[in-house]
Amino acid sequence: MTADHAAASSSQLERDARLASSDPAHVAPGEIALGVIIGRTSEFFDFFVFGLACVLVFPRHVFPFVDPLTGTLYSFGLFALAFVARPAGSVIFMGVDRRYGRAAKLTAALFLLGTSTCLIAFLPGYGVIGNWSWILLALCRLGQGIALGGAWDGLASLLALNAPANRRGWYAMLPQLGAPVGFMLASALFAFFELQLSEADFMGWGWRYPFFVAFTINVVALFARLRLVATEEFRRLLEADELEPEPVLDTVRTHARTILLGAFVPLAGYALFHLVTVFPVSWITLFTQRSVGEFLMVQCAGAAIAAGAIVTSGLIADQIGRRATIALAASLIALFAAGSILAPLLFGDSMAGQTIYVVVGFGLLGLAYGQSSGAIAENFGTKYRYTGSALTSDFAWLLGAGFAPLVALAASSQLGLPWVGVYLLSGAVCTLGALAVSR
Repeated sequence: MTADHAAASSSQLERDARLASSDPAHVAPGEIALGVIIGRTSEFFDFFVFGLACVLVFPRHVFPFVDPLTGTLYSFGLFALAFVARPAGSVIFMGVDRRYGRAAKLTAALFLLGTSTCLIAFLPGYGVIGNWSWILLALCRLGQGIALGGAWDGLASLLALNAPANRRGWYAMLPQLGAPVGFMLASALFAFFELQLSEADFMGWGWRYPFFVAFTINVVALFARLRLVATEEFRRLLEADELEPEPVLDTVRTHARTILLGAFVPLAGYALFHLVTVFPVSWITLFTQRSVGEFLMVQCAGAAIAAGAIVTSGLIADQIGRRATIALAASLIALFAAGSILAPLLFGDSMAGQTIYVVVGFGLLGLAYGQSSGAIAENFGTKYRYTGSALTSDFAWLLGAGFAPLVALAASSQLGLPWVGVYLLSGAVCTLGALAVSR
């Protein structure tokens, strides 16, 4: 494909998307927020479907030659691959953005994300193709990570730039709602099939359905984003270098310290992210007799609590400031982690303890995660905001969340559950330290 042909295709996509906008010259902050929420929901749905399958499916489907614990650890190793690949995806797709335009970049990235996720639905098991099963799964996971790096569209920055000065915290939290919504959809789907199907039917075909759904959700998310990217307002911001991708090496040379500190600022929330979503499912499955489907429904309710806490974080941030809100959330997470060390809330077959862990953990996650995106973007000037925010987010997810399920399960299975609290406490300390240093 030539550059001229690609640019023409990109322009056609933008024109088609612009027709769906009631006012192509301007998009209100509320419309931007809705588009961003839909886009984030699709990304998190894809990732949570994979994460839950790492516990419920892949140990038996891809790693049946080892014991369940080892198979789950292997699956969590594959889970981390996407976070390792994400920075590379940002670099690759920023080049696509500069050469062919934002619409072409988003189309390619979301198509890759949806395809990589959907292909997993057709994955043969180890009993059919041997080691190729986990090799193909790893390739699909790498595709997810590269695509997620390319899905960074700058719309969250556009939302912040268009938000009223006294409502920045409120509008900063809106894009974050995509995470709990994505988890609710993924957990509800798996819970339904886990509770309604026999084990043979679930392992035969039931687990594949959520991966099919991912492609449809990504198509909806793509159109929601394109209709915003196609607006004249977005185009003007690009022309003013507000959201223009800068060369990665230039950005790193200019803002290396800012990127590093920015990656540590949201670490408390990001570390907690998978410790209340994916890791507890692995512990329930491997070490308790509780119904996994029923526990997934409890987590679905916990995600609703997280959504409420995210909204609350916006209200608090508009009163005391974004940095103070993040510091408050990190301090509460540190207390939660210390309590988990002294008296683990998630233990044995205690359904009450497991439920308390989910409810409190999701609430703290929402409070911490609600302002994390805005905290990253505000550290950069207009020229490097787009590229700097993307790279900082990539490294924050890699350091805070990518290996969290693997580390937590390995440590708790060998040393006991209190070590999950130690891991979480280290994330809270990193956040508080980064806030202090970057002051």
